[in-house]
Formats: sequence, C-alpha cells, structure tokens
Amino acid sequence: MNPRMTVVVITHDRRDEVRRILGKLAALPERIELTVVDNASRDGTAQMIRREFPSADVVRLSRELGAGARNLAVRVAMTPYVAICDGDTWWAPGALEKCADALDANPDVAVVTARIVVEPGGRADPIVAELESSPLPGRPDLPGPVLMSFLAGASMVRVRAFRACGGFSPRLWLGGEEELLAADLISAGHVLCYLPDAVVHHQPSSARDPRQRSFLSTRNALWFTWLRRPLPAAAGRTWELARTVPRDATSVRAFGAALAGLPWVLRARRPVPPHVESMIRLTEASRRASRA
Repeated sequence: MNPRMTVVVITHDRRDEVRRILGKLAALPERIELTVVDNASRDGTAQMIRREFPSADVVRLSRELGAGARNLAVRVAMTPYVAICDGDTWWAPGALEKCADALDANPDVAVVTARIVVEPGGRADPIVAELESSPLPGRPDLPGPVLMSFLAGASMVRVRAFRACGGFSPRLWLGGEEELLAADLISAGHVLCYLPDAVVHHQPSSARDPRQRSFLSTRNALWFTWLRRPLPAAAGRTWELARTVPRDATSVRAFGAALAGLPWVLRARRPVPPHVESMIRLTEASRRASRA
C-alpha cells in the first residue's frame, strides 16, 4: 500500500452510491489505504463494504457525526497525508500522487484542493473559476493559487496540521464546515493551495436535501463569522447575510439556530490575527460574485 496517503470516505445511507465510489477508488494505480466511516447508516452500507471491499477499513458509528466522522479516520491514520472523499466524489488516476508530491515539496502547505469536474458530462464545477482566480497573494514556489478555504471532498490534508488544529468542529456538522478549520490552519501559519493538475470527479448525490443544506450553510456561516471575525466585520457580514439569503422559512430557521448557539459561540470565540482577517476581506468580493 502507498505509505504516503490514506483515502477517507464518509457516508450515510447511500449504499449504492458509495459502492460505485469505492469501486473507482479501489481501481486507482496509487494502491491506497482506504478507510470508510459509516455515519450510522441503516441501509446495510457497512455490511456491503465488508463483503465487497474487504481490503477497506470500515469504521461503523452508532450515531451520525456529520463532518466530525472525518476526524475519527484522520486520528487513526498511519500515513502523513489523508485525502478526503464524500459519498459522491472520487479521485482521478494520478491525482493523489500529485497532491502528495505538492505536500512533500511544501512543508508549510496543510491542504491542497484539486480541480473539480462534475459528472456526468465532465464539465468544470463553477467553483473552479473562483479557485483559479483567488485574489490572495501567493509565492512562486507554491504549487498553485493560495486559498482562504477548501472543499473537503476534493482535498488532501497534512495529518499533523489537521490534528493540531482540532479537525472539523462537530458543532458545525456539515455545510461550509471547512471555513472554520481553514481559518485556524492559516492562523497557525499554514498555507492552503489549489492544485489544478489534480482532478476530483463529483457526481452530486440524488439523496441530498437542498433545504437542509441551505439551513446548515447559513447557520454555519453565521457561527464562523462570530467565532473568528472581529466585531465590526462580524456585524457587517451578519447584515449582509440577512439581506441576501432567501426570504423563506429555511433562512428564518437558520438564523434562529445560530442565535440559539450564541452562548457556545461566545465561549469559543477566538478572533483570527489581523493578517488573516485581511485575507478574508480580500476574498469577499470574489465570494459575492461567485456562481458557485
């Protein structure tokens, strides 16, 4: 098995979809260590994996942990790097080696994010244009543009940095959960990069609940804002969200949930250093203009 990397897949009640993903990952030339965290599925996912993919390590959870399930897999990883897959993404042949090479060559880089291709059809995900045109200043020795955040299902992380910063917050569950970890990594002196030569395929799951995703994304954006940004910026971003989110029950519920979590947020609040806040501000205009 490849000594540099483990691939981690988290899944919940998507047995047939994860079967397809694992088949593609098992066929990769990199001969990877593969860990699947079954997030309390009730459809026989874990049993299917043990039967059809016996070389994969299966961690079956008794309760669903959202993005926190990835932390468990990274905690036990024996390799220096972990590539993350969701239940509807898979790495192209050779992409994992390119990411590991980039991390080997750049010790201060904690995360590399691959170019995302949407299937079926093979078109570039709308987020690719945003990644390619990152406004953050870079360095000629880096493998690609510097990023302020990343997409977990299309990224490889440096295990040591991930663990030191605590991984994904279990409070945020799923939906923009990367933003908080990214800010903590950058505050700790690490760099996040886009690697256009590496490719991840994404075939969006038919099991997604768009209202729940919208709820979590809005709530988590508010929580991140008040956890890490200085007060004037946090107030401004909250007002921006209030003006721009859809006027519907999902948004009302998200703002209510964010408010209900305020006691925890205030206890855990730790504003980022000024240079990191400057980076966040640099990315705000591109975020507003993004089609993603």
